[in-house]
Amino acid sequence: MPLIPLPRPSPRSYGEKGQAASSPLPIAPVGQGNRTGAASPLRPASGEKVAGRPDEGRKFEIDFNGFILMPAATNTKRNLVTAALVAPAAAWLMIFLVLPFIAMLVFAFGERAPEGGYQAAFTFAQFARLPTRAAAFWNTMVLAPVGALLCLLVAYPVAYYLAVKADPRYRLILVSLVVVPFWTSLLVRTYAWMYILGSRGIPNLLSMIGFEDVRLLNTPGAVLLGIVYGYLPLMIMPIYVSLEKLDRRLLEASADLGARPVSTFFGVTLPLSLPGVMTGVALVTILLLGEYLIPQLLGGGKVFFIGNALVDLFLQSRNWPFGSAIAVTLVAVVVVILMVAMRIAFRVAGTRQVDLV
Repeated sequence: MPLIPLPRPSPRSYGEKGQAASSPLPIAPVGQGNRTGAASPLRPASGEKVAGRPDEGRKFEIDFNGFILMPAATNTKRNLVTAALVAPAAAWLMIFLVLPFIAMLVFAFGERAPEGGYQAAFTFAQFARLPTRAAAFWNTMVLAPVGALLCLLVAYPVAYYLAVKADPRYRLILVSLVVVPFWTSLLVRTYAWMYILGSRGIPNLLSMIGFEDVRLLNTPGAVLLGIVYGYLPLMIMPIYVSLEKLDRRLLEASADLGARPVSTFFGVTLPLSLPGVMTGVALVTILLLGEYLIPQLLGGGKVFFIGNALVDLFLQSRNWPFGSAIAVTLVAVVVVILMVAMRIAFRVAGTRQVDLV
């Protein structure tokens, strides 16, 4: 008996239009066995109760490919659970990140009130005054990337040793030692560096051996030292995670093919760890762009960051519109840096699965 082709029905799925939904319970598709699409032992009709399965007695929809789709009630329940889990974080970000940024953006186009604060207006005068804070921008845009680079140069050997060379029995202890400084306030640790770099610390020891008038505190070098000390763990951990996932067989294969350790490092280890490197560099650089405490204490007011300028404008001179304009500009710079870092990571690592945030 000749087979009569039937028109292809539109999909009845819960996914995107035109796409067939998949299911872990495949049924014989239309065109095999019963070509009319009627109910059969292998292919129940749409809405028919499926027996002999853990979900016996529940009704299923059948798409045109003959696969059982999940019930609408199950999908709705999953969506509600997902929404309930995401809602607290979304509300937190909306209240403490999005809304303050919108307020700051509005302030940036306003004017300073006579008594200080914000006065409603629409002007670009605050952005035109940005060059007056060129020193703060220059110090931040130079010392922040340099500090991130110094952190990388110190962190990579440490992370490499922890992930590749360290004894697995003591690896967890060593990783814990990297995180231990975070148990103490950054303010306390920075004050300790003030004493070490001050006149009673290293300069005093140097004067005993003939090096007089050595000044370490209130210099860019002191700020960089504090940056490396304070942000080093944030650089070590992403690199360590990337190196820990490194397939050791690739290193062995490189050695078996006659590559020297240096060639193996630059040809295998470094490219595979680039996602962690880019994550650490982007994380440290973005945090340093808004740094206030380290330049204030170790720079002594002579090494001025954008964070110090914002504190001065909001709390001292009470010029909220100008401070908001600087903050908006800083956010724009952070977004550009993040986009550039992601593009570099994608191009060098050859992957689209690089997480920088």
